[in-house]
This record gives sequence, structure tokens and C-alpha cells, in this order.
Amino acid sequence: KQWYQRRVRGDPVRGLCVLTLSSHTQGVTSIKWSGDNLIYSASQDRTIKVWRPSDGVLCRTLQGHGHWVNTMALSTDYACRIGAWDPSLQGKTQHGDALTVYNKYKGSGEEFLVSGSDDFTLFLWQPSKSNKPVCRMTGHQQLINQAAFSPNGRTIASASFDKSVKVWDGKTGKFISTLRGHVKAVYCISWSADNKLLVSGSSDSTVKVWCMRTFSLLNDLPGHADEVYTVDWSPCGSRVVSGGKDKVLKLWRS
Repeated sequence: KQWYQRRVRGDPVRGLCVLTLSSHTQGVTSIKWSGDNLIYSASQDRTIKVWRPSDGVLCRTLQGHGHWVNTMALSTDYACRIGAWDPSLQGKTQHGDALTVYNKYKGSGEEFLVSGSDDFTLFLWQPSKSNKPVCRMTGHQQLINQAAFSPNGRTIASASFDKSVKVWDGKTGKFISTLRGHVKAVYCISWSADNKLLVSGSSDSTVKVWCMRTFSLLNDLPGHADEVYTVDWSPCGSRVVSGGKDKVLKLWRS
């Protein structure tokens, strides 16, 4: 049964609740707004739900994980992030060009979604058209903290409590390589805008930069006094920011 409750019609910029969507039976852990105008929600109830935001209809439920779903990523995340601003164009584009940018990164097919779970697995989906997974991706030995598509959507990276980052094909889910170097759990990852580098942050207090052509460690960036909880690469690709338990942000320049 599809459950949703209409609360208030109004302008969300003014802080009004437009719709309340209810179907999950446990806490919601991750939300993604698709460029195809769908909302994906992941939950501790082991499911991912696909919603239509215009009227709150639950389109489908994705099932397969055996434990909490911790993370989701879309093959179009980079396009959705930069919106009408494309660093490759050396400046701001018109708002109307955002759809063109999105379609360029999406390509001719459907966008892909990858999910990672406490069950040590990832699933690859095409959720806009099917509730069946493209594949189940196994190899991690502990729970998965984060998964991320490369900006071009061709590659997936996943970070795990097993101290590793694994690399997968973004279209088939086929395993490609394992990045080893952290000595404690890997909490977070982020891709450079040119798809050539990946940065990771860990419980071991280090930030590491990996070459994604050779799948080797390029730079080790010590400096944090405690666990690194989050990292992000600037859209232009020139800087990385990291933050963690030591209460500070650090900016790193390439």
C-alpha cells in the first residue's frame, strides 16, 4: 500500500512543509534527489524507496540488503551538484543549461544508483525503471560507510570499516581493485572533478589521495589529531577539505 500524507501546500523556501512521505518502518539514513525528479530514501528497515515528489506517490521499493542501508550514490551526483555551474566551461552557465549538463553526464541510458549496507555488500540499481538490482557487489569484510560514483559515472568507490577502499565498474558492478593503506576504518571518500584522483579519510587520522589510473597511493596527508569523518573535493578540483573529531577543518591544495 502506498502511504503519504499531504500537509501544507506552499512555498518550501518559506519553510512550509509541502508533503510528508511515510512508508519506512525504521529510521531514514540517506536521501538522494534524482535529476529525473525522483527522491530515493534509504533506511534501517533494509529498503530503498523511490518517491515522486510532485504528489508524494511511492513508485517502488528496492529490496535485497540484509541489514541497514547506510549510503547511496547516483551516477549523476556530480551533474546534480554543479547544476548550472560547470567547471569545465571555466565559469557560470545559464540556469537553463543545467538540464544540458545533466544529460551530458547521464548519457543515453538510465541513471544508476549504488547502495551500501551494514551487511558488507553493495547493490547496483536502475531505480527509475525497475525494482530489481543490476547486481550484488561483494568483497568487503565489514560494513560499508560510503559509496561514491566518479563524476563521469563510469566507476564506483566504496569505503569500509575493513580499512579498505574498493573500486567497481559503474555500469556492471564488476570488481576492479582494492586500495589499501589505511590502518583503521575508512569513513569517507570523494572524487576529483577529472575522475583521476580519489581522496579518503579514516579513523587512523589521515587523509590519503589515490591515483585512479594505477590504483596506488599518491599522497599521504597527516595533520588531523584524531579520526577524519568527512572529506570533499572542490568542484574545480584544486582543493580538498577534511574535517573530523579534532573539531577543525583542514584545506589541502594540489
